Amino acid sequence: MSENKKEQEQPRQEDSLEKEEAQNKQITEMGQVVLNKNLRKHKVELLTVIGEVEGHESSPSQSKTTKYEHVLPKLAMIEDDEAIEGLLILLNTVGGDVEAGLAIAEMIASLSVPTVSLVLGGGHSIGVPMAVSADYSFIVPSATMVIHPVRSSGMFIGVAQTYRNMEKIQDRITTFVSQHSHTSKKRLEELMLDTTQLVKDVGTMLEGPEAVAEGLIDEVGGIRDALDKLHQLIDGKV
Repeated sequence: MSENKKEQEQPRQEDSLEKEEAQNKQITEMGQVVLNKNLRKHKVELLTVIGEVEGHESSPSQSKTTKYEHVLPKLAMIEDDEAIEGLLILLNTVGGDVEAGLAIAEMIASLSVPTVSLVLGGGHSIGVPMAVSADYSFIVPSATMVIHPVRSSGMFIGVAQTYRNMEKIQDRITTFVSQHSHTSKKRLEELMLDTTQLVKDVGTMLEGPEAVAEGLIDEVGGIRDALDKLHQLIDGKV
């Protein structure tokens, strides 16, 4: 091999290593990565929502969290980047801050690029709006989704105004979910207020096929199905 060729290949290898290191750091810190090695040459952004959705208050340091101050700028960058053709969202969340979860869900729903979500493990509580916010949603057979009324932690003032405020927050959630799924607000409220399923709470736990049967999620499937669907949506948009 000639000296010139060696000199040309060395910077390429260094650039490749730098990109790989940057990608690994991004995965470690925020669970985000660009998927661009597919045969269709589509540039797909991956976003993971893992653990508790953290809002205005920090969760304990030992908790796995998804910070909305990381996710919202990333979604804005995806919308602004012409090279990004689609977004895949992987969810395994216990829920968390209502305001933060709804903010993320609204951002995903308003993106101009095709979006597909996949629920793995769990898509509980405020994870439900995030799961249905995508253009198309999948859930693996073993995953679960918990639907329950809005809850409040800390001091609670037991007056009529407080209860009305809780009802308004709950109405925002049920309205969003019904508008982005095939489930009605009435059915969602029935699932939220079921007293026969959860031992220490009111609500309903749905397994993968049940979530599809209720119209919350579009289809039972895994990562292959989710990526195939996203590529189809991207091809259909072109």
